[in-house]
Amino acid sequence: MFYIVSYDIPDNKRRTKLAKALEDFGDRVQYSVFECILDSDLLNKMIFRINKIIAEEFDRVRVYALCAKCEGVIKVIGQGKVTKNEDVYII
Repeated sequence: MFYIVSYDIPDNKRRTKLAKALEDFGDRVQYSVFECILDSDLLNKMIFRINKIIAEEFDRVRVYALCAKCEGVIKVIGQGKVTKNEDVYII
């Protein structure tokens, strides 16, 4: 499933820590926006890590799931490309 993760975190240390954690799950497409292709196990792991990092009383994180139809009509204007699930073959 394709997910968009966005965040607004005022504390520099927590914001940096969250960005580094999200790099384990997806691609950074803007300063505080990531695109992630995750199965349910990876989604749960990501949410668990997010919860360990943020301070709920100050921080805001949103995780949006996009269906295949919605993912297919994403428009990128300017620099960048939509994250794709690349097939990898190791020989």
